Amino acid sequence: MSTGYQIREQDKLYYITTQVVYWIDVFTRQRYRDIVIDSLRYCQKEKGLDIFAYVIMSNHVHLIVRSGNENLSQTVGDLKKFTSRQIIKSIETEPESRREWMLWMFKHAAEKHKRNKNYQFWTHENHAVLLYSEQFIKERLLYIHDNPVRAGIVEHPEDYLYSSARNYASSESVLEIDLLSFKWKTYT
Repeated sequence: MSTGYQIREQDKLYYITTQVVYWIDVFTRQRYRDIVIDSLRYCQKEKGLDIFAYVIMSNHVHLIVRSGNENLSQTVGDLKKFTSRQIIKSIETEPESRREWMLWMFKHAAEKHKRNKNYQFWTHENHAVLLYSEQFIKERLLYIHDNPVRAGIVEHPEDYLYSSARNYASSESVLEIDLLSFKWKTYT
């Protein structure tokens, strides 16, 4: 595992990117996105995870988070472990046209790492970057919110349902978050 992106200060604010192995477009299905949202909500309530920004793209998730219990590494690890099990279970048991291919890819990824048994859903890296200044926080926040725009999914960041851009634009959202102290600027 790379040492460049480790969470060294467990109580600080971090920008985290976690991606599905082989960049498989799993989150094109709502039920898989909802598993991530439900898990984030659980981590907020039960593990003290403070979420300031998020976006769920087709094959990766960006977050700006901090741990209220000063154990961010463990919380992110638990989140990834739980969501991977739930998503794999959903792929196995619910209608999925890509089932055989996806399970084969996840099994193939697991065979490359000793710490996996059957399947590997997420990569082992979290690409965690310590956010140390207001300017850097603003840059990462805008990057997260502009992700669906750059991908051509929506015209305006706040139009994407699975993004905290909606929270910052005072729109209805799928996940409540803690807003950062500066105002979100809409593009309308």
